[in-house]
Amino acid sequence: MRILHTMIRVGDLDRSIKFYTEVLGMRVLRRQDYPEGKFTLAFVGFGEESEGAVIELTHNWDTPSYELGNGFGHIALAVDDAYATCDLIKKRGGKVTREAGPMKHGTTVIAFVEDPDGYKIELIERK
Repeated sequence: MRILHTMIRVGDLDRSIKFYTEVLGMRVLRRQDYPEGKFTLAFVGFGEESEGAVIELTHNWDTPSYELGNGFGHIALAVDDAYATCDLIKKRGGKVTREAGPMKHGTTVIAFVEDPDGYKIELIERK
């Protein structure tokens, strides 16, 4: 078994695709409209779905926004340099909500960014 994808609901699919591709550097792997169901699925990732987990962006056409609730935590991405990645994300128009630095009570360097819908993405620096 392996993890295939994580699904998140987004209010504006084009805005979300722009964030995940232009700010985080992922690419759209596939996209499918379902007119009878009034929704679109777009899968984004750094590599092919056959090789690793990806993110499924679900856009329900009649729902412009969602309440995130308090059950969802974050998506984590491994990065070579969390400080440089935060700088790059800010230059690309992304929102850094916790600057890079050692995690509380530990030494791992982490940072947090936020996508246009408010989902948190943790950047974890590879050792």
